[in-house]
Amino acid sequence: MTSTQRIARFDTDLLEIHPVAGNIGAEVRNISLSADLDDNLIQQIENALVKYKVLFFRRQYHLTDETHQAFGARLGNIVAHPTVPSPAGTKLFELDSSKGGGRADSWHTDVTFVDAFPKISILRGVTIPEYGGDTVWANTALAYELLPESLKQFVGTLRAIHSNNYDYGAERIVTEEHRLNHHKNVFVSSVWEAEHPVVHVHPVSGERALLLGHFVKKLVGFNSRESAQIFELLQNRITRLENTVRWQWQQDDVVIWDNRSTQHYAVNDYGNQPRLVRRVTIEGEPAVAIDGSRSRTVTRPQETVNDTPDREVNYAAS
Repeated sequence: MTSTQRIARFDTDLLEIHPVAGNIGAEVRNISLSADLDDNLIQQIENALVKYKVLFFRRQYHLTDETHQAFGARLGNIVAHPTVPSPAGTKLFELDSSKGGGRADSWHTDVTFVDAFPKISILRGVTIPEYGGDTVWANTALAYELLPESLKQFVGTLRAIHSNNYDYGAERIVTEEHRLNHHKNVFVSSVWEAEHPVVHVHPVSGERALLLGHFVKKLVGFNSRESAQIFELLQNRITRLENTVRWQWQQDDVVIWDNRSTQHYAVNDYGNQPRLVRRVTIEGEPAVAIDGSRSRTVTRPQETVNDTPDREVNYAAS
């Protein structure tokens, strides 16, 4: 049975699903997300997530930080960000446009600088600008599927080093000093690196997907120039417009995505308007290559910033 046939068999009949784009993304209507959903509904949300990669839910105004996390816990073990402090008493990852690290305007898969990178992200719109601030997702499984066969054979053997200490300003036209300071003083307060296969096998669907994004530091066995050329070739395949879905946020929207088969980009076009979103992140597992080899840790600190809640962080410099 092919991965496409396997996905097609996943039941979603309890959900009202409306595809948003041709190759990725669907809106799920008439459901209130909560930890009290029955097991069948939770399973079908997971099924739909594997099939559509990104699920959109409007008007989830009832969710608070606490109930957002409680719902997330139904999908797996919640993990805090390894370097960015969570809001007090939570494991949330907060993106606040008024702070240095609040604009995720570069293509990436979440937290791939750890070996067991997150499997699911659940993002809630707390404060949404009147205009701008959309998010775009890309289907990394379809990007691999559409590669020429000769290129598939080549990239299936590659491995890449991912690091949180990446070139933050590389793809940005303008990078404000306070954003660079936040990246240096908070996001890279400790250095994390992991080695992943460039092509990995989805643990549920069996699909093969490209595992790249802005955290890639280099390809193993290639110099920096060669790495950049191969990376650009594959990354451009991932972000082709036909391979994406764009979501115009409304207040209290929730978006859930399969982090194992997507990249995303938050469009930074809303000026000084406030934009605040909070993410629940679900623990994943090391990626598995076509040959069965797994991701591995290259370097990591002894403890994370969220292991030490009393630690002081210099936000003034961010």
